[in-house]
Amino acid sequence: MARKHHKPEEMVAKLRQVEVMLAQGKATAEAVRTIGVTEQSYYRWRSEYGGLKLDQVKRLKQLEQENGRLRKAVADLTLEKLVLKEAASGNP
Repeated sequence: MARKHHKPEEMVAKLRQVEVMLAQGKATAEAVRTIGVTEQSYYRWRSEYGGLKLDQVKRLKQLEQENGRLRKAVADLTLEKLVLKEAASGNP
């Protein structure tokens, strides 16, 4: 069975649906089954996105992408620095 990759916006919406169902007195397992994900996915989403609003989730994802881009740039510059340092010392 193919796995579905949910967008962060969908995750937040589904977390809110589960919160509503839990407030109505449904069991966690039943509420999670209703939204079509496993309990493990629900708890992982809740730990990552629990309590966030839609705009906060979008900003979080943008910051994660920017962080990854900056990490790559630092790694490239560090490698370049090491190569130049080795070339300057005269060791081929």
